[in-house]
Amino acid sequence: MPSKPYDIVLVGGGHSHVEVLRQFGLRPLEGVRLTVVARDIHTPYSGMVPGYLAGHYSHADCHVDLAPLVHRAGARLIHATANKLDTSRQHLECSDGSSFPYDLLSIDIGSLPPVSHIDGAGKYVVPVKPIDKLLARIEDLEKQVKAHDGPFRVMVVGAGAGGVELALALDHRLRGVASGGNGRCDIKVILVDGSPEILPNHVASVRRRMRRALAVRDIEVHAGLRAQRFESGVLHGGDGSRIVFDAAFLVTGAQAAGWLQESGLAVDDGGFVAVDETMRSISHGNIFASGDVAAMKDYALPKAGVYAVRQGPVLAENLRRAAQGLALTSYRPQRHILALISTGDRYAIASRGRLAIAGGWVWHLKDWIDRRWMARYEISS
Repeated sequence: MPSKPYDIVLVGGGHSHVEVLRQFGLRPLEGVRLTVVARDIHTPYSGMVPGYLAGHYSHADCHVDLAPLVHRAGARLIHATANKLDTSRQHLECSDGSSFPYDLLSIDIGSLPPVSHIDGAGKYVVPVKPIDKLLARIEDLEKQVKAHDGPFRVMVVGAGAGGVELALALDHRLRGVASGGNGRCDIKVILVDGSPEILPNHVASVRRRMRRALAVRDIEVHAGLRAQRFESGVLHGGDGSRIVFDAAFLVTGAQAAGWLQESGLAVDDGGFVAVDETMRSISHGNIFASGDVAAMKDYALPKAGVYAVRQGPVLAENLRRAAQGLALTSYRPQRHILALISTGDRYAIASRGRLAIAGGWVWHLKDWIDRRWMARYEISS
């Protein structure tokens, strides 16, 4: 009888897992059966999504097609949503009733905005993730804008990097749609955040440049306004204020999938999988996690795609080593990363540490970096 294959199951098609697939395609490991369980077959690259929303990229430009990567790695691709983990039986269960055994499990499913934290947000606001639902809502929004007369108010709640990029991308895109529509639509984008400053995790020089970019586009900024409750077309602020909107999007904070905590895995206060420097769960030695869904015990990392990208090669090597019973290697996050924030048009702001620069050439640098990353995962037929 043939021996049982050693099962490595990848949950999610995030930035780290596409690198795992690429590495296993280049260097297969004999005796290993690799399975990918993913809700999305085309996984978005977060660095290019704002440019896609602004109209600078096509869907193919900024989405990795998992199928060719899976095929080259000799893996199985399961189009399903994971919703339960039985660590005692070592089985992953999905919402369609399917179940998959594992010897090693790796989780890279990202995070979601916490809509339950604001009354009415789940009913009246579109969260920025999952991306496919956001894109479908924006397509509907374009139809509304084309036929609309008068002011059309688009609200973005959350003024971190993702929020300001979304606000500027929507402004750029919808103004173009309005100019070609049948009505006389006047786009007005509103940015709201409970922090007293936009981009609270960036240095003052970046915030100044971004405030100028927002002012040039006449984007209304309400910093220090806590979103307390949503009703149909109205945001109620914590200070008693009311802001009217025609469409609203949520880009605040991050929450983890509930089934992770229910599985008995060690998690942090936000429900994210607690991992050590090898990206391995601190409670379950045969489970790994990376990207937004992981919480490194010795580092307070922002939820940003750049970390998932850098974790990918380490995760791929450690899954290979763990399958062979070898010592694992460590991931050491950079102290200062190059942050690139686009402003809707072909212009961007770059920062590293306390240094900040901006310009059209910065956008082209970002475009080159992003396209180079995507090219790593394009497989010719």
